[in-house]
Amino acid sequence: MVELDALNWVLLGLGALVVGLSKTALPGGGTLAVVLFAMALPARESTAALLVLLLVGDLFAVWMYRRTVDWAILRRLIWPVLVGVAVGTVFLGLASDGAVRRVIGAILLGLLLLTLLRRRGRSAKPGRIAGYGYGWLGGFTTMVANAGGPVMSIYMLAMRLEVKTFLGTAAYFFFVVNLVKVPFQIGLGLLDLATLSIVGVLVPVVVIAAFIGRWVADRISQTLFERLVLVLTGVGAVNLLL
Repeated sequence: MVELDALNWVLLGLGALVVGLSKTALPGGGTLAVVLFAMALPARESTAALLVLLLVGDLFAVWMYRRTVDWAILRRLIWPVLVGVAVGTVFLGLASDGAVRRVIGAILLGLLLLTLLRRRGRSAKPGRIAGYGYGWLGGFTTMVANAGGPVMSIYMLAMRLEVKTFLGTAAYFFFVVNLVKVPFQIGLGLLDLATLSIVGVLVPVVVIAAFIGRWVADRISQTLFERLVLVLTGVGAVNLLL
């Protein structure tokens, strides 16, 4: 077991709680987990620990929302996401921790501003080319900092998906993407037994939070859901920049 003090365990526990909630109720909130894990562990190593917990959350989200998925959106995103993951792998191998955070924060703030402008002007849904762009950014950001959630949340908000369809589509998307990232993380030497020893303690927290999130999703309104996604995306982007 890696030596961690009490404060670091509290940060990791809170991060695991956020992971479970973000997977089954509040997409975009996962960026807060990125920040919490990076505060408790070295930034690059924190991405590997968080990845395993995200996969646990993905499994529960896929099971809970297996009947509410927009498969057309998923088919559109497959190839640009894989390209983004490949580019992100190269970037992660070369960039410093600080550069990783600032690049992701800047991307998220730019997309958030674009989304707010589109919603104010009641723009049409993003077309196929825009979908490719979001897919590439989603793959890139999820590989370098496990921060693809806000990017794809913004895209799915623009596509005006209903709450359960939003959560079901996101669940399948991130389960596949996060699974693809595992061999890359192993190849970079970031996912090892020491990391898994930490993750094992945190898995029950993710599971409990996932069921709480499902309870919340059954009761949240569409308007409140969309506002929370935007707010959580903004908070996460600012934290990454700072």
